[in-house]
Amino acid sequence: MKKILVLHGINLNMFGKRDAAHYGTITLAEIDARIAAWATGLGVEVECFQTNSEADMVERIHRAHGEQVAAVVINAGAWTHYSYGIADALGILNIPIVEVHMSNIHAREAFRQHSVIAALAKGQICGFGAESYHLGLLAAASLIQDND
Repeated sequence: MKKILVLHGINLNMFGKRDAAHYGTITLAEIDARIAAWATGLGVEVECFQTNSEADMVERIHRAHGEQVAAVVINAGAWTHYSYGIADALGILNIPIVEVHMSNIHAREAFRQHSVIAALAKGQICGFGAESYHLGLLAAASLIQDND
């Protein structure tokens, strides 16, 4: 069974507690449970990982390089806009990367409209709340099938 790694970045553990206008009231645990259910329906294995440490995120991406990870779905949170370290780590991977965001980053503050990850991703999905993760997982599963 193909494995998709879902990476949640900085402050995303606070979903359900922060800025409900942009992120809704769903918690990260609820999102992860939905991701697991969606993955079962798609016939893929999924691992969800969240950290507020940029170093830990880079280390998890490095480990993915040596594992049988077939694709990455990433919501890097604020790191999306400035973390060249995370972008460089993702650049090591030779697998599909799908960038997701719950809010529409292109309709928000100017600094949120730029992504250092976008150039590495097959695509970016944003603005659909928790459904962005579902769409990202669907895209990643489709890309894996296309590579078989």
